[in-house]
Amino acid sequence: MNLSRRSLIAAAPAIAAATTLPLAAGSAMAQTAASGQAPGFYRYKVGDITVTAINDGFAQRPLEGFVRNAELGDVKKAMETAFLPSDRLPISFTTLVLQTGGKTVLIDTGNGDSGAPTSGTWMANFKAAGFDPANVDTVVFSHFHGDHINGFRLKDGTAVFAKAEVMVPAAEWAFWMDDAKMNGAPDAMKGAFQGVRRVFSPIAKDVKQYEAGKEIVPGVTAIAAPGHTPGHTVFAVTSGNGRLMIMSDTTNHPALFVTNPDWSAVFDMDADGARATRRKLLDMAASEKMQLAFYHAPFPATGYVAKDGNAFRYVPVQWSPAI
Repeated sequence: MNLSRRSLIAAAPAIAAATTLPLAAGSAMAQTAASGQAPGFYRYKVGDITVTAINDGFAQRPLEGFVRNAELGDVKKAMETAFLPSDRLPISFTTLVLQTGGKTVLIDTGNGDSGAPTSGTWMANFKAAGFDPANVDTVVFSHFHGDHINGFRLKDGTAVFAKAEVMVPAAEWAFWMDDAKMNGAPDAMKGAFQGVRRVFSPIAKDVKQYEAGKEIVPGVTAIAAPGHTPGHTVFAVTSGNGRLMIMSDTTNHPALFVTNPDWSAVFDMDADGARATRRKLLDMAASEKMQLAFYHAPFPATGYVAKDGNAFRYVPVQWSPAI
């Protein structure tokens, strides 16, 4: 069959009518279908470990000033290449649930009720995936930025995972819980220090600090990845022949920082350190063809990277109904 542009235009009204017929059969169905997405969770396996990605919505970030060491025109070009808006970056949030060694383990907790109006979907998606916060055994934090920790404690002080063991990077704890560093920080950073204390001070005596290079839960080894924050940590998940690197915030959106690994995001506290960490981890992942899980990539935020000249190319994992 030979389809020309003219024939497609001529057929457009019929196609439009055909695609609306099922919804026209019931206005309630039409309203339900248009009201939002299905619950945002996605499962995959790493050997015997089941990984469930939990979506926590997104936030819009003005593009101007987001990349500190690149011209705005170059950043806009990268956005255009990725078919993204030219004036703002939609940053999604994806945490992970690991079912490993008979335990339910969270890697970060999302925004809770403290994020943008377009975030805060985490708990609904977590429950839709069949989980109960009362049954979480361990919560592991990668670093202490609010979009990773605020889901642990609501704004009214309620602890969401009251029975869970809490594990944090020792270097991150040492920085953010240091009163001298908080008192000497710029005014713009003081809120971040206070936010860390809001979340962790009520349980400070029970928090377990972990060191990089050690297996912290079955099949999960912490890897130091400083730069984004002083104690920023990524994780290697291994089981049988399965391997996954949880990248945390090593990159923000792959369209910007995988394709341009030497760019510096506004959130990177040590830009030079973050760039060095990013290149090291992306080089390793590309050479070893290791699956990656990102925090800020488009959901379900998992895939691979391939070398592309002096940079890299993000290759999302194909969605599959099989786990």
